[in-house]
Amino acid sequence: MNVLQKISIASLSLALAACSTSQVGGIDYKSARRGNSLETPPDLTRISGNDRYNVPSSTSAVVFASGQKKEGQASTTALNAMGDVQIKRDGNQRWLVVARPPAQLWEPVKSFWEDNGFALTVEDRKVGVMETDWAENRANIPLDPIRAALGKALDSLYSTSQLDKFRTRLEANASGGTDIFISQRGMEEVYSGRDKESTTWQQRANDPGLEDEFLRRMMISLGVSKERADAMLQQSKQAGQAVAAQAKASVQHDEAAGTLALVEDFDRAWRRVGLSLDRTGFTVEDRDRAKGIYYVRYVPFAGQKKESKGWFSNLFSKAPVTKPVRYLVQVQAQGSGSNVRVMTEGGQPAAAADSNSILKLLAEDLRRM
Repeated sequence: MNVLQKISIASLSLALAACSTSQVGGIDYKSARRGNSLETPPDLTRISGNDRYNVPSSTSAVVFASGQKKEGQASTTALNAMGDVQIKRDGNQRWLVVARPPAQLWEPVKSFWEDNGFALTVEDRKVGVMETDWAENRANIPLDPIRAALGKALDSLYSTSQLDKFRTRLEANASGGTDIFISQRGMEEVYSGRDKESTTWQQRANDPGLEDEFLRRMMISLGVSKERADAMLQQSKQAGQAVAAQAKASVQHDEAAGTLALVEDFDRAWRRVGLSLDRTGFTVEDRDRAKGIYYVRYVPFAGQKKESKGWFSNLFSKAPVTKPVRYLVQVQAQGSGSNVRVMTEGGQPAAAADSNSILKLLAEDLRRM
């Protein structure tokens, strides 16, 4: 062994001893496109705007984006404010209310996601939706001695085997401002096959903590101080804990009738169903609040194995398809509560198996809110 080799080994040993630290728990996202090993859902692509639903007199979301539609009675949910930015909560659900029109917020919100390491794959001003690419939180990778010594040169070899994507909805409200909702979806890479010789990607549970963290960060990006944003979020969490049990009891799925009964008024049901659709993988192409209809599509997740018992594995009664499946999800006032039902894109009742599978999925998510 020559002198240069000895020096190199000694230097590496010192680096390994000095750099054994961890950065797990922070946030450091980088959009992830890792070749064929990542089977991203096909619903990342846009559908042609020429395909319209056969429902007469439908009011487009464009009307609401202009602020011309009113939402009825004011919400009675808890509210914290700082300047023109407020955080609002309803049970375990939180969102921002900003006293600026959607058009004024679109670019700042877009820049917010890009500044946090995300690429955007969906930017739909008409519906008020933007969605990030699948991204990996690199802060969750332990900074072990080898990684610390090698630096960023081989950093791409390390992975958390988890990916996240975030959808943001900007909705004009009755006061002329904007309601901002953030929903998260996650995937994880797991071994497949009897001998664990390969891996596949599968959906993982929604993480409300990540949604809260990015709401907090967005407040700061819109002008709220860090200290105030922390306090506002903490106060909303404490208030939400008191009604968590009530939210679980307010959702009743009637399979015989093909409906989902919510013990809450239309305004609250409309808002919660919209967020649940975002969380559970449906793409909202349009919405008509006057009719209580969300126009949605769903593309089965390509990376999930057929025998898997995970998300959406038993959603449809027929074999998995690759083309988008479109539905109308309607929220209707029913006495002091609300009902949710599923229709085909032509406005007819959906097949019982498909309808009940979708309603069951929504019910499970709504009980967690």
